[in-house]
Amino acid sequence: MARVEVKVVKVLRDNYVFLLNHRASGSAAVVDPGIAGPILTKLDQLAWRVRKIFCTHHHTDQVGGNLDLKRSFHCEVIGPKAEAGRIPGITSEVVEGDKVMLGDAEALVMDLSGHTAGHIGYWFKDSGALFCGDVLYPMGCGRMFEGDAEQMWGRLRKIRALPPDTKIYCAHEYAERNYKFARALDPANAVLRSRGEWFRNQMQAGGIGVPFTLSDELQTNPFLRVDDPVFVKQIGMAGKSAVEVFAELRRRRDDV
Repeated sequence: MARVEVKVVKVLRDNYVFLLNHRASGSAAVVDPGIAGPILTKLDQLAWRVRKIFCTHHHTDQVGGNLDLKRSFHCEVIGPKAEAGRIPGITSEVVEGDKVMLGDAEALVMDLSGHTAGHIGYWFKDSGALFCGDVLYPMGCGRMFEGDAEQMWGRLRKIRALPPDTKIYCAHEYAERNYKFARALDPANAVLRSRGEWFRNQMQAGGIGVPFTLSDELQTNPFLRVDDPVFVKQIGMAGKSAVEVFAELRRRRDDV
């Protein structure tokens, strides 16, 4: 199986950028480079040669480093076709179902629109890794800037259907704030409490919160549980549809 090695770089205020390496081919890639400087420094330390940039969506804090990296490595820039006009330096436009390669490691492109109109993710099945941009976070999900609740919930269900041991790589560190919100909804959840403590310790030690596993999210993320009758009753929304529950939880989260 063709696997990729992943390095995580923290940039800007709370962004994560991911450096991927396919050792057999000597090919590297960068996922969502919001800024180039720290990435170039790390790549120089690793002596990795970037062949591709994978963009999940058009927001500046995900694509701000595209042009500098492209000039440095003369690499391909891959991004969502629906947002091609807003992806600096784009050379390849992709849609759901397309397959992109890093050496002989294959990633399936997933439509994860909702945060933005054309948001995509990259699922490296053999590595068990999903790069999901601003769609799913530990115990939370992304805001809906260009989509609606029905759309976003549909995309989260798509992620939820992946293998439970899938490692999730998201674009921001929001775990502590998400934990406080989730804990208020589900105070008796021991798994949730344990996760919150783990993330708090990680952040206090200057660590990172990615990757995290889908299996943990299935037990602790309120936005993945909006069709669970027990959870829905617990939060006082029995009888509401999953979309209605999702929309209400996202509204509440936006207000905190």
